[in-house]
Amino acid sequence: QVQVVESGGGLVQPGGSLRLSCAASGRILTIYSMGWYRQAPGKQRELVATIASLGNTNYADSVKARFTISRDSAKDMVYLQMNSLKPEDTAVYYCNAYAKVTGSTSYTYWGQGTQVTVSS
Repeated sequence: QVQVVESGGGLVQPGGSLRLSCAASGRILTIYSMGWYRQAPGKQRELVATIASLGNTNYADSVKARFTISRDSAKDMVYLQMNSLKPEDTAVYYCNAYAKVTGSTSYTYWGQGTQVTVSS
């Protein structure tokens, strides 16, 4: 199985910046893509950004000009640089990895989330 762990969340003022990190570990054969999702109170989980093995990225329209996703394949890690943060960015941010482990089929593994709060 694959373990996915997020870190870097916290409290930041509007207009500020924050960098989230995510590490995947376990019996990983191949990671096809990794991504960030978020869930605000009372709302459904939504896609923030994804990055595939060749480096192509996809962003939600609401964050496209402000957030940057990057990946360190050698370390099985993904990062989310968040700039110009707004109160509406407040949410629990979840990382995932679409991966194949030894002796199993491909599966999407999820972390437990890290809280990001944007407030004055």
